[in-house]
Formats: sequence, C-alpha cells, structure tokens
Amino acid sequence: MAMSEATPRRRPTLLDWGLLALLGLIWGGAFLGVELSLDSLAPLQVSTARIVLAALLLIAVAFLAGDGLPGFATPLQRRIWLHCLGMGLFTNAIPFTLLAWGQQLVTSGFAGITMAVVPLLVLPLSHFLIPGERMTMARLAGFGIGFAGVVLLIGGGRIFTGMSTDPVIMMAQLACVLASCCYATGAIITRLCPPVSTTSFAAAGLLCASIVLIPITLMTDDIPVSISPLALAGTLYLALLPTGLATILLTVIIKRAGPPFLSLVNYQVPVWAVIFGVAILGEALPGHFITALAVILAGLAISQFLGRKTSSPD
Repeated sequence: MAMSEATPRRRPTLLDWGLLALLGLIWGGAFLGVELSLDSLAPLQVSTARIVLAALLLIAVAFLAGDGLPGFATPLQRRIWLHCLGMGLFTNAIPFTLLAWGQQLVTSGFAGITMAVVPLLVLPLSHFLIPGERMTMARLAGFGIGFAGVVLLIGGGRIFTGMSTDPVIMMAQLACVLASCCYATGAIITRLCPPVSTTSFAAAGLLCASIVLIPITLMTDDIPVSISPLALAGTLYLALLPTGLATILLTVIIKRAGPPFLSLVNYQVPVWAVIFGVAILGEALPGHFITALAVILAGLAISQFLGRKTSSPD
C-alpha cells in the first residue's frame, strides 16, 4: 500500500523483481487460502480471523521497527487515523468479506481475475480526487477496454453458450467486482493520507478493521466449536502472508523501487490465482475467463504505460 513517502526513482534491480514476483505469488494465493478457510468457517469469520491475526503481527512489527502506531494528539494525527479507518474498511474489512462470501459460489480463479480491475477503477477516482491525475484519452481507452473485459467475465457464459446465469451466482460475481471497487477506493484513501510510516499506517488500519469486525462477527455468527485443518491452514496463510508479510514486502518495494514499479504486481495476481485454482483445487477454466483476463490486462497495460507517456507533466 503506497503511502505519501518520498521515493527516489531508480532502475529496479534483480532483487526488486524477485520481491515483486514473490509478492504477486503471495497475493495470488490468497484466493486459494479463502477457499480453504471456507471449509468450516463462515465468510465473516474468515475475514475477521485473518485481519485480527495480521493486525497483531503488524502492530508488533511496527513497534519493533520503532514506528509504533500514529499519535492522536494533534488534528493532523487524528486525520491520519481517519485515513487508517477508511483504509481498514475499504482495503480489508469490506472486500475480504465480499470475496469470502462470493467465493462460496464462484471459483477462486474468477475472484482473482476481478482483482486485475482494481488499478483501472482507480483511474476515474484519481481524476476527480487526486490533483494532477487527469483522465487522458489513453487512460480512458484503457478503462473502457478493461470494463469490456469485466462484462465478458461476468456475462461470457451467457454470450457464448446461451445458458442463463443463476441470479445468486450473478450476485456472487458482482460481490467480487464490488470488492475491486473497495480496493480502488482504499487506494485513493491511502494516497490522500498525510505522510506517515507505511508499516504504522497498515497496522493502524488493520487495528481499526478488527475493532469494527469483531463485534459484528460475534453478533452474526456463532463461535466455531471446531475448525478443520484445511480451514485453519487457509486462515493462517491469509493472516501471515497475504495480509501480514505482503504489507512488509510492499513497503520494502515502495522504498526501493517506487509505487509505479509496485503497480506491476497487478499483472501477476490474477494469473497466479487461476493457476492455483486449476492446479490445486481442480477448478474448471471456461474459455471466456482467459479471454476476459486478456482483455482486462490489455486495458490495464494501455492505461498504465501509454497513459503515463501521454499524460502531461505536473
């Protein structure tokens, strides 16, 4: 999660590419982790457990690193906490729950492909909320192509086979897309946050998400009497790697190579999600999934590379 930290621009090294590949692998495996966790846990329990465990890990790391949590004494510090709350809700609590609920009915590969849409959805939000981030023609074209890919992803089965889509499955698919919208919103909230340590910000965001989710989960779901080994393994993986370690990795990547380099991870995540879903879970891979992924990634490439070249300097 990119914070408002000054990052020197330099050519990425082999280590930077290795860290980026590792981050993509970890995030791509998150959808497999959700599938495993759902073996004996409810969707809200999955999201709450991974967030609470990751919050404990990140808070410990933040204090060990000497950053701690943001203060609360000044108006600026309280503003930072508002951003932490927004990030915790829109980057963790809400999308994690939506994805876990959606993955009860759709494959992990489908959920992973929808994550490629996140940087595309950031474009229109940035145009209105981030000074200097204008929606150029190239970015608009990339957004349009990516949106067409989403339509193909959700409606491809009906388009190519003529089969009607179950309304409940359609809701699950839309939940995954809505999770992408939440991530995009969380990215804008993060970018608008005043300068603060990335680790401190992430730890505070997870703490806020935990405080919100724990009472809701206790009110809506019974405490599980037992957890299956699969669910336990999936939950621990989600907490320690995609939610915990990944935050540390992205912090290192941002400081070493900058946020634009980090954005390249968006090309890897859906690919790994599909590979894990097919190879480990034995999920079917409809042809229109691959076509939709190619269209979405094409839109992403146009918006990120051509859009960046054609945008005027600020």
